[in-house]
Amino acid sequence: MYIHLLSLGRVPYAEGLAIQRRVIAARKAGEIGDTLLLLEHPPVLTLGRNAKRTHVLASDELLLAKGVELHEVNRGGDVTYHGPGQLVGYPIFDLRGDFPGKKGPHLGPVDFVRMLEEVLIRVCGEYRVMAQRICGRTGVWTVPNGSIHEKKIAAIGVHVSQGVTSHGFALNVTTDLRDYQWIVPCGIADREVTSLELESPVEPPPSFDAVLNATARNCGRVFQRQMIWSESLGHIFAERASSVQ
Repeated sequence: MYIHLLSLGRVPYAEGLAIQRRVIAARKAGEIGDTLLLLEHPPVLTLGRNAKRTHVLASDELLLAKGVELHEVNRGGDVTYHGPGQLVGYPIFDLRGDFPGKKGPHLGPVDFVRMLEEVLIRVCGEYRVMAQRICGRTGVWTVPNGSIHEKKIAAIGVHVSQGVTSHGFALNVTTDLRDYQWIVPCGIADREVTSLELESPVEPPPSFDAVLNATARNCGRVFQRQMIWSESLGHIFAERASSVQ
């Protein structure tokens, strides 16, 4: 068993959505296998199904002046921010497939989210950042070390349709955290956000590419699959076509 892995670089959010839709349709049709898209976005705000518009603190005029787009999407969760230096992952998996610990005909969405959290907790651990889950607050959080409260280092919000997942996670690597002043992150006003760059004691600080590779590696470990790097989306389709001939 394997997972296709495609690194897209920095992609405008609308383009990322279009790529997701193409991959989702192909996964539902059985034209490709499970696929993980890794990328980053220019500054953008997204509102999930449970988002409150009041959690966007910046005015429309400010967002326009900064060139920040705002998108309403069908993932779970509230408002979140994406921007340069943040590793975004879109796992497009069929939950009816073979997964560790699966009970019944498909992996439950909550169990899937817990597995994504585990991937990111392990990534943080590679850079000597202790991370954890917080009951009732989806995502990955630091373990307090000299600070009073835990801080959010990764957000997770997924959507499942016909057993196939979309959207995913956002891990702050070298993100400019000042941009979070535009929102109430995930609707949580009493906790701060942070990044691997700020939290890790490792020298030199973790680079975006290194964290991307660590994420791919730990995804393979948690989901117990081989990760197959692909050069392009067309290459993924070609690989699938050749394998069924």
